[in-house]
Amino acid sequence: MSSRAPNQTPALPPNQTPAVPPHQIRAVPPHRTPAVPPHQRRPDPGAREPLWRDLVGDVLRRERLDQERTLKDVAEAARISMPYLSEIERGRKEASSEVLAAAAHAVGLDLGSLLSRVHSEFSRRTAAVRRAPGSHNTLCLAA
Repeated sequence: MSSRAPNQTPALPPNQTPAVPPHQIRAVPPHRTPAVPPHQRRPDPGAREPLWRDLVGDVLRRERLDQERTLKDVAEAARISMPYLSEIERGRKEASSEVLAAAAHAVGLDLGSLLSRVHSEFSRRTAAVRRAPGSHNTLCLAA
């Protein structure tokens, strides 16, 4: 004789679930995020615009290497320390416009040419970055 009442379900051992017949399984609809108007969408957080200091450093380093000049040579010509110029080229320091002009002149560029190359580099890199709809694809530079 059984110890349970006739309308009770049998107790299951721990960590076991009752088998559900396939005809009783219902598909759960996928979670849908509500539609967000284009003007409220945010850009992908993994994709970010490049920093000004990174672009300036890249342009200065590329110009120096194209001329096959050493960091020491350019730093002496610009009258700035070699470690400081290295930090600028690696995007670790945000240099003043005076220091940027000196570094640019040391590699044969004027400040306007440096800014123009940085702008071109910015445009090239951000073309691949998906921007938020409604944002403006402009860059304002002041020296």
